[in-house]
Amino acid sequence: MDNLKLSPVRKTIVGVQFLFVAFGATVLVPLLVGLDPATALFTAGLGTFIFHLVTKGKVPIFLGSSFAFIAPIIAASKQWGMPGTLAGIAGVSLVYFVMSALIKWQGKKLLDRLFPPVVIGPVIILIGLSLSTSAVDMAKTNWLLAFVSLAVAVCVLSMGRGLMKLVPVICGIVSGYIVAICLGVVDFSHVEAAPWLALPPALSDFHLPQFVWEPFLYMIPVAIAPVIEHVGDIYVVSAVADKDFTASPGLHRTMLGDGLACLAASFFGGPPVTTYSEVTGAMSITKVTHPQVIRIAAATAIVFSVIGKLSALLQSIPAAVLGGIMLLLFGTIASVGIQNLIQHKVDFNRTRNIIIISITLTMGIGGAVLQWGSFSISGIGLSAVVGVILNLLLPPAKEKMPAKKE
Repeated sequence: MDNLKLSPVRKTIVGVQFLFVAFGATVLVPLLVGLDPATALFTAGLGTFIFHLVTKGKVPIFLGSSFAFIAPIIAASKQWGMPGTLAGIAGVSLVYFVMSALIKWQGKKLLDRLFPPVVIGPVIILIGLSLSTSAVDMAKTNWLLAFVSLAVAVCVLSMGRGLMKLVPVICGIVSGYIVAICLGVVDFSHVEAAPWLALPPALSDFHLPQFVWEPFLYMIPVAIAPVIEHVGDIYVVSAVADKDFTASPGLHRTMLGDGLACLAASFFGGPPVTTYSEVTGAMSITKVTHPQVIRIAAATAIVFSVIGKLSALLQSIPAAVLGGIMLLLFGTIASVGIQNLIQHKVDFNRTRNIIIISITLTMGIGGAVLQWGSFSISGIGLSAVVGVILNLLLPPAKEKMPAKKE
C-alpha cells in the first residue's frame, strides 16, 4: 500500500486501529503494578510524540508500557513506596542516554560486546519466570475466570488470522470480563461514579517526583534488556519499512528518544515505555508504515486518557481475568529469551556459555541479594550485571577445529 496516497481519513482509521493493537498491553502493565491506566495511555502518547520529535519524524514506532519493569516496580514499591519507585524510573532513562552517547561515539559494536545473546537470553527468561508467582496468585482468586480468559487468548493466538491474531490479550480480557459480569463479581459502582471526562492523575494531580537514590540505582540494571530489545526492534522496523533507520536518523537518536520518553513517564507517574513490536507486526500486515499514522495512534491514546469512565471500567476488571492472561503472557516472555538463544545459535557445548547462563539464571530465580548499607540490588537487575561481568571476564571460547578428512 502506498503510504503517500492514503487519505487523511484512512490514515486516521489505521492509526486508531494501531492503538487498539497496542491498547491491551499498554493498560495491562499499570493494572498489574497498581498504577492508573489513564496515566499510562497519556504517557504512552506523550512518549511517542517525544520519540518522533527526536528522530525527526522518520521512524514509525509506537512507545507503550514496558513489561520488563513489572516485577521491578512491584518489588521496589514494597521497599520504597510507589512515589519513590516512580522517581527511580528516571534511572532507566539514564541508561538510554549513556547508550545513546556510546553508540554515537563507538557504534553498535560496543553493545554487541557488552550484551551478546548469551547475556540477554537468560535475562529475558528471568523477566518472564520472575512473574510466574504473581500470575498464579491472581489467577487462583477465581480459576474459572482465569481459564476462560486464558482459553480465549490461546484460541485467538493460535487460530486467529490477520489483525485478529495481534489482539489475543484484548479478546481474552473481554471474554473473561463478560463471564465475570454474568457471574455478578464485577463492581460497577466506581464506573457509575466516574465522570465522562476527567484529566488523568498525571495532569490533575501533577507534582515533581520524590527523588530517592536507592530505587534510582535499583532500576538502572533492569534497563539492560529493554535497551537491547530497542536495538532489535529498530532493525525489525527498518526491515518492515524497507529503510535503514540505524543510518538515518541513527540508532543514537532512537535510543535518545526512548530515554526521554521514559524520563517523561517518570515525571508524570506512568510506567516506563518501550518500542512496541505489536504495532510493528500490524504495520507488516497492513503495509502502512507512514510515521504520521503512528502519531495519530499516539494522539488517540492521549484522547482516550481523558475519558474518565474508560479508566474506571478498566480498573473494574477482576484480578483473576488478568491473572489468566498473565499465565500466557509471562511464559511467552520467558520463551522469547529461549528463542533468542536459539536464533543466535548460542553453543551450549561451550563451557563459557554454560557458566554465564547457569549463574545468571540461578541467581535470578534463587532471589540473590547484594547489599551495601541501605542500598541493595537483587533479582533481574543483579543477574543482568553478573551476566555482563562474566561475559567480560571469562576468556573467549576457542573456535572448534574442523574435523580432519580421512
